[in-house]
Amino acid sequence: MPARRPVRAGAARGDRGQVAIEFVGMVPLILLLVAAVWECVLIGYAFSLAGNAADEAARAGAVHGGGACDAAARRHVGGAWTMRVRCDPSGDVYKATVELNLPVFFPGLDIGTPITGVGGSSNEKEKE
Repeated sequence: MPARRPVRAGAARGDRGQVAIEFVGMVPLILLLVAAVWECVLIGYAFSLAGNAADEAARAGAVHGGGACDAAARRHVGGAWTMRVRCDPSGDVYKATVELNLPVFFPGLDIGTPITGVGGSSNEKEKE
């Protein structure tokens, strides 16, 4: 016959409620981790968006000039983003620089740190 363990006073309760306490303790950590991952995704998206807008703006500027460059950059970036566009010919290359402010959790709420995308295209305007 196997030996029985002695029964302690209060052992009838066991570990009831421990899972709930651990869950409540882990929820803030999980939410913080999700927020950090979301911020990293948003930063990566901002770099991609700035680079694409600069490429499109440089192409439009190389063909049609400065006004088209600015319009093309703004067409490829949503209105919620705070952005600055700089377009200028540089010899045979038309360069465009797009700066988006680093977003915090969603576009429009930013800390003022710029994310820069630079694009260039060979100048295709006919010389008059």
